[in-house]
Amino acid sequence: MNIYLTYFAIGIGLFAFSALFALFGVYAERKVAAFIQDRLGPTETGKFGLLQTLADGLKLIQKELIIPAAADKILFMMAPAIIFIAVYMGFAAMPWAPGVVPTSLNLGLYYIFAIVAIETLGILMAGWGSNNKYSILGAMRSVAQIISYEIPAGFALVSVVMIAQSLNMQTIAMQQGVLSTEGVKFLGFWNVSKIGGIFAWNIFRAPHLIIAFVIYFIASLAESNRAPFDIPEAESELVAGFHTEYTGWRFAFVFFAEYSMMFLVSMISVVLFLGAWNTPLPNIGSVHLATWTTGIAWGIIWVLLKSLLLVGAQMWIRWTLPRLRVDQLMNLCWKVLTPLAFLCMLISGIWRVFLM
Repeated sequence: MNIYLTYFAIGIGLFAFSALFALFGVYAERKVAAFIQDRLGPTETGKFGLLQTLADGLKLIQKELIIPAAADKILFMMAPAIIFIAVYMGFAAMPWAPGVVPTSLNLGLYYIFAIVAIETLGILMAGWGSNNKYSILGAMRSVAQIISYEIPAGFALVSVVMIAQSLNMQTIAMQQGVLSTEGVKFLGFWNVSKIGGIFAWNIFRAPHLIIAFVIYFIASLAESNRAPFDIPEAESELVAGFHTEYTGWRFAFVFFAEYSMMFLVSMISVVLFLGAWNTPLPNIGSVHLATWTTGIAWGIIWVLLKSLLLVGAQMWIRWTLPRLRVDQLMNLCWKVLTPLAFLCMLISGIWRVFLM
């Protein structure tokens, strides 16, 4: 009975985190957009407008739940829940600190990649179930985009798995710090397992993973339908894309899913490429900075800081770059990212055999 209560508490905690991050993310995005566009953003509700997003959310959940007369009611009502649950369940295998992981799975990365892909089904259900031409066009674009960009993203992740020789997210995290039980080689030559810090991160253990990281980051923008890959939601063409017909808390769940996905893909990048919960500070002589800044509390802090930094980069890119055309998006995927990701995977094999 206790184990079920534990899992229930973890589930509630992750849901609360997703909701709070969505509130923070919307506010932060408004402020980032305002800064880039040389304006103020929210200022009136609460100090510095901090309560504006909360006020908008409370107003949103009081809105009437409208179901279009011609909609497929079952698909229409189920879609937001499937979209959110698929993203929400992805957090189950993510490590937050040494020993702090909701579910330590030997196939953790495989599970995350598989469960998050279900979001695509929810998006298609939302577009088809709405029986709206804008919604179905947005859903078709989104599905084509997500499925296409999962290929270079998958190759980039496999490049890391070949170096780590594990699909367990906690194991991959452990290999990138002072807690590693195996020798960690910097650039394939110098053992830095005792030094720790940034030199033990995967992008420095095998420098070609820097390219894999950039590929995954770009692909994650497309999978999250974030600019410059926000073609499925192109306001100038499709009103709001697949969620055009949604109101009230159903619309809120779609937004929760988008911002949760932003954090999830950033956290995956952090765990696989940027040292996970390990500190960027190295041990230098008798000054053991890495050892002093390692532990459960420090681990959670490092994961949050690194992930939020990548989320900030996503927001910055959204309000800086113009939207790509569909043909440009697919050319980037199939002619640039996929060959480069495959090359990274090939180099990982050679690196593992000869330099590790």
